[in-house]
Amino acid sequence: MTPIEVVFETHALSEDNERGIATGWLPGRLSEQGRANAAAMGRRRRGDGITAVFSSDLRRAAQTAEIAFGQTGIPILYDWRLRECDFGTRNGSPAAEISSDRLDYCDRPYPGGESHTEAISRVTRFLADLPTRWAGQRVMVIGHRATYRALEQATTGRTVHDLVAADFLWKAEGWEYRLR
Repeated sequence: MTPIEVVFETHALSEDNERGIATGWLPGRLSEQGRANAAAMGRRRRGDGITAVFSSDLRRAAQTAEIAFGQTGIPILYDWRLRECDFGTRNGSPAAEISSDRLDYCDRPYPGGESHTEAISRVTRFLADLPTRWAGQRVMVIGHRATYRALEQATTGRTVHDLVAADFLWKAEGWEYRLR
């Protein structure tokens, strides 16, 4: 199978990020700094050979994609499977609280939500669909930590527990993966 080059970046800085809130499946929206970050992403990536942009359908990710690529002619495709983990009744809780007991929810769903394993599996189903149209191409994916964890699992084989236990270190330039 011809590999797919995936450029992954998280959505730009949101108002909830600035306030220390774990937005989860709530829409959220970009902060002023986040809108500037999204514009910078567009300038950095527009000439990067990207043939399509896939974005989570949550507002903060969709805004990132629209600001970065909306005027380029590169198609932007929204997919709910790229969403963050659904923290259920804890969506919108302080991020420190979600972070402190996150390992308790590797396999057990958050009340009214999903487990990290379920979130990663959801994103993995999206990744499995990419070759049907995008084999041999370079695509951009804009998502969340769950998206990052699924890409890491798909390319390194790390366990869900190890991925959730690891501290997430944001990278302004994003990550690049080759999927087969």
